[in-house]
Amino acid sequence: MPVTSRFGASSTALEVIEGVDLHGRFAIVTGGAAGIGAETARALAAAGADLTIAARDHGAAASLRTTLAEETGADVQVLEVDLGSLVSVRAAAASFLARGVPLDILINNAGVMATPLERTREGFELQFGTNHLGHFALTTALLPALRRASAARVVALSSIGHRRSALVADDPNYLRRPYDRWEAYGQSKTANALFAVGVTARLGDEGLVANAVMPGGIMTGLQKHLSRDEQVALGWIDEDGTPNPRFKTPAQGASTSIWAAVAPELEGVGGRYLENCAEARPWDASVPYEGVMPYALDPSTADVLWELSEALTAAA
Repeated sequence: MPVTSRFGASSTALEVIEGVDLHGRFAIVTGGAAGIGAETARALAAAGADLTIAARDHGAAASLRTTLAEETGADVQVLEVDLGSLVSVRAAAASFLARGVPLDILINNAGVMATPLERTREGFELQFGTNHLGHFALTTALLPALRRASAARVVALSSIGHRRSALVADDPNYLRRPYDRWEAYGQSKTANALFAVGVTARLGDEGLVANAVMPGGIMTGLQKHLSRDEQVALGWIDEDGTPNPRFKTPAQGASTSIWAAVAPELEGVGGRYLENCAEARPWDASVPYEGVMPYALDPSTADVLWELSEALTAAA
């Protein structure tokens, strides 16, 4: 049976984490300086976690650190990282490892969406390179700290957009095929879900599990590559700029990430795709805004992606 909870689509991150004590636990949130990442960070800090905000914008992260320290009294650190650069990713991981502490919770929240054809420092298509390969490299580099924790959890932010494309393993970086920004986004979000399957398959016996999270539609900086007209055409906003009622607030959007990170019902459970604080069911056209495509949880495809990701990041 799918894993469920008493929370739902309208729950907030602070509601989900209420009563949870994370004192003595260490957590990292990538993209934690803004949007749902900031609300994820706020909830973890409120529960007493030793929190690291990993972000490209050091100034924004430092400002949030000050705010959270004042609000919660938590020990909040800032880790500058650009997921589009493996040099930056490796340096950030080395900096955290130098602390010699365990890593109990890693929330791979950062991402980009619907970008023009651009490439990372190492030449990867920007969305696949940032959303997946950057997080793959960060997570694997942080394995010593994750293994140091007694039962670590990794949370991989996916999206309903994963329906737009399965993994195209023979050309993930659009070196030969025509580029489509939504297809590329979908592939990267499928990769995020498959990564959770791969982590659990390889490391679950060591107590390390990962789950994918679909946070829902939220108005954040993620839409910066879309014009107002495009957002109207997609049905995300109306002509007056009012968001679709299906959209969540950032605090609601962060709730499933927090549930994945702390819920007792998910102890030792990994390789799942979660939404609205519950395990998603297979996608059904009659319920178009929910569910997961089978290819995003396929173990054999997860193996292909893992080996491909190892090869791409090792060669870069």
